Amino acid sequence: MNTTKQHISHQFDEEMEHLRHQVLKMGGMVEQQIKGSLDALQDMNAEGADQIVLRDHQVNALEVAIDEECMRILAKRQPTASDLRMVVAVIKTITDLERIGDEAEKIAKMALHLTDMDNIFHKRYNGIRHLGDYVTQMVHDALDAYARQDVNAALKVVRDDEEADSQYQDLVRMFMTYMMEDSRKITEVLDVIWTARSLERIGDHAKNIGEYVIYLVKGKDIRHLDLQSIEEKILT
Repeated sequence: MNTTKQHISHQFDEEMEHLRHQVLKMGGMVEQQIKGSLDALQDMNAEGADQIVLRDHQVNALEVAIDEECMRILAKRQPTASDLRMVVAVIKTITDLERIGDEAEKIAKMALHLTDMDNIFHKRYNGIRHLGDYVTQMVHDALDAYARQDVNAALKVVRDDEEADSQYQDLVRMFMTYMMEDSRKITEVLDVIWTARSLERIGDHAKNIGEYVIYLVKGKDIRHLDLQSIEEKILT
């Protein structure tokens, strides 16, 4: 390889590494958004919830910046094979991260609404925090799998989504019971159910990121496959 090609290759490697760091930076931001929105909900902290809503534009701005960088790399470098998969995986991952940020913003807005109605987060809603912590860990694990390009870790996130879905269904059934027992709490309980729905969606987005990691490393698109088919495709 001549000097010019070596220089171009080095520049491209630096650009790809910068992309990776930007994705992880965005991931760290959305993790904080989820945690902050859950804290605001549990503590009935209107000021904390307001901060989450205000910070959402930072996540959106970073998504736009990363997307523009990806488009520039595609146009300028015309990557192929694994390099192309990396850029595609980045574009898809930041879309899901932005949507996770949107769900965290929705939770913060629910916290504001609930704070207006009451100043106590009732113990009967504690399952929300458990589900919230679970899906936050899923997001963290998906980002870790992305950083290390670890297929097994990514596959674990895909598996974990079934547990997140199960927790969500259990919470909805329980909250519906509360609503039927006391019709005065219908508005409050509906807000909590919508919060649970946002958390379930965060789990779905984390699963998507895990699937992109598998696509990046293995070159296999496992979207829309059931878990058994995914495991057969990846582990055999």
